[in-house]
Amino acid sequence: METTIKPAYQKELFGHPAGLYILFFTELWERFSYYGMRAILTLYMLAKVSSDNPGLGWEEGKALATYGWYTMLVYVVSIPGGIIADKILGQKMSVMIGGWFLVAGHGVLSIEQDWAFFSGLLLIVLGVGMLKPNISTMVGGLYKEGDARRDKGFSIFYIGINVGAAIAAILVGLVAKEYGWHYGFGLAAIGMVIGQLVYIYGQKYLTHVGNKPDPDSTEEASVSIKEIFQRMLSTKKSLIVLILLLAISFVIPLQFMESEVTAYIVFFIFLSVVVGFMMTVYEDLNGNVEKDRFIVLLLSFLIVIVFWGAFEQAGGLLNIYAQQKTDRFLPVFDYTVPAAFFQSLNPTYIILFGIPVALFWAWMKRRGKEASSIFKMAIGVIIMGLGFFFMVFATLDYQANGEAAIYWLIFAYLLHTIGELSASPVALSFITKLAPLRYGALMMGLYFAATGLGNKVAGIIGESSRAESITVVLKADQDQLMRFVPNHETDSIFQKNKAFTLETQLYKNASDEVIFEEVNTDEKINSLFAFEEEGSKSELMDRIEPYEASVDDKLLTYLKFDYKDGRYVGRVDVDQFQTDLEFKTFMGIIIFTVAFGVLVILGSSLIQLLYVYLDYEHR
Repeated sequence: METTIKPAYQKELFGHPAGLYILFFTELWERFSYYGMRAILTLYMLAKVSSDNPGLGWEEGKALATYGWYTMLVYVVSIPGGIIADKILGQKMSVMIGGWFLVAGHGVLSIEQDWAFFSGLLLIVLGVGMLKPNISTMVGGLYKEGDARRDKGFSIFYIGINVGAAIAAILVGLVAKEYGWHYGFGLAAIGMVIGQLVYIYGQKYLTHVGNKPDPDSTEEASVSIKEIFQRMLSTKKSLIVLILLLAISFVIPLQFMESEVTAYIVFFIFLSVVVGFMMTVYEDLNGNVEKDRFIVLLLSFLIVIVFWGAFEQAGGLLNIYAQQKTDRFLPVFDYTVPAAFFQSLNPTYIILFGIPVALFWAWMKRRGKEASSIFKMAIGVIIMGLGFFFMVFATLDYQANGEAAIYWLIFAYLLHTIGELSASPVALSFITKLAPLRYGALMMGLYFAATGLGNKVAGIIGESSRAESITVVLKADQDQLMRFVPNHETDSIFQKNKAFTLETQLYKNASDEVIFEEVNTDEKINSLFAFEEEGSKSELMDRIEPYEASVDDKLLTYLKFDYKDGRYVGRVDVDQFQTDLEFKTFMGIIIFTVAFGVLVILGSSLIQLLYVYLDYEHR
């Protein structure tokens, strides 16, 4: 009896196509590289140039703004990445190219040169944009239409994403702490190389999915970007709105932005085009049903922006809080946990609680209390927002004890993850169900754009939570600093031009002068430094005025000096300024997200009641 040998792409493993496990491990290592780098990115930007583990030495505001731009672009570039795959290269080749971009990007980041930083980030943005939207499409292509195994296949794939993210933050964070930031970036590059090798090896299992589009085949009913542009520019109403928005795109940055003006102009132009697209699509829809669904989709995009705007504080503001203000020492193990380790909590929680959350909603459905997708998304926003209550307690803990307990971040990430599991998967499924068939690809692109916009909002929120710094220059020589820096450290600091910090107390005396006192000796040290800019001293006095800082009520302050361009340049960090801003930021996120979620729930309920009433009257 002759045995027929199946081709490789038809082989199965554990009841699923063998190609699923190739994509699983490819994505696992891609997410390892991406989340590993993300875990240390902000910390690297903040690390002082002349510290033992030198970084870029940026201020928090600049680092958080850059983090926001970067994470936004990662998602936005997924739109052209998907279009290129659909129209030109196919998903399989696009994933391959994206993978090599990522290998190059992480590899470049491991180089200790100034030019390598932005070059590496650009390559990573291009790589993720080519790989991320297309590898998921290939997973779906492994299964025939109606195959009951498809959902389980995606669940397995989703586990790969989170396993990669969880182990990345721990391993890359550990390497970055012990050996240096660039070794951490290098480990991320090695992870991506492994992913590429897996993908290359597994090509024989993927011969039937993600291939180049056939130019001779009949085009699907989807509308191209070119067609939408043509309609947008030929419709009077949408053209007028687009022109007005483009004008505003130049006016707002030029009038109100102090930095990154060009970047914000491009950003607002992009938003203007997106609004024009949405107006054009709305006008082209057939009947009230499609138009109503489209409006509901826009509401879901707004929920997505709000959700990620708060959630993505994880890699920025919360990462900094873990590094600077959290007591990470574990006495049981006599070990200080690297701040990057906290980035592993979210994917770990997803693995642990993903199934229980899904079972909860299934249980509600069996009881006849099935929640709508909008309701689930709104609940997700509320739960995620409530997670910031733990960060409010963290700021109070820090203010009382000088450090925040480690468990505040652990609990905060737990609620953030429960919120994500209620909102994010539902949003993706909801969009695929409600999007008009001919605009399906565009709606998915807009979903990525909304996610990217949420990431940028997160950067703006984080940036606004940082106290504006006042720059000072060191005037003292080594002998004058001997009594403030331990003798065994003084030679090491000044011979090697290392960064250092002077812990002081700040107040105004009877003559209305700003006085800095070193905390250990109570010596006045104003003569050791000078304010870098004219007016900085008076600005500092204005800022401490509301606190009524006096000899009896001094403000804890740090003078943080870094060696740059042949001299020590530092900044004044008044601890109370930053703590108050963080408290207000966390409380603001809670109030806004909870209020927003409640309004969405009430609004959707009222709309449903209105439709029921109108349907009854019609009968």
